Amino acid sequence: MRAIEPWVGQPLNRFVEESAARVVLLMTSSGQVIAQHGFTRSLDVMSAAALGAGIVASTGELGALLGGENFGALVHQGQDQGVYLAPFTLSAGPWIGLVVYGAETSLGLVQFFFGQLVSELVEATPTTARPKAVLADDFEDELDASLRALFGE
Repeated sequence: MRAIEPWVGQPLNRFVEESAARVVLLMTSSGQVIAQHGFTRSLDVMSAAALGAGIVASTGELGALLGGENFGALVHQGQDQGVYLAPFTLSAGPWIGLVVYGAETSLGLVQFFFGQLVSELVEATPTTARPKAVLADDFEDELDASLRALFGE
């Protein structure tokens, strides 16, 4: 487990242990990663964060177009694993949880323990909590180099 906010670590560890989640990502609504468990590559973390934040934003806008209804959590169930994607709000602002779980647990258990995780985070959030910057000083140079390599320039 990795967390840039130390007060997130203990509740996240408890959630992973109790829910048997394979992969967990906690992020701000803009996709800034706050904590993660189970990822082995940083590229995977950043891709999942961007996609998760985009999905939550687009379903929120879809709900607004359809009369202002908030759809809340999303579940995508595959044959061997499922994804639970849920927005929640802390005093530090809107956050998103992305949880990948397998046959060793169930959606009901993930939802139950995720609710407990959110409650623990609400209680643990320092009143001055604002996510720290996670972009390196040379982020733009690295991004440009990666795009050049990817697109063959």
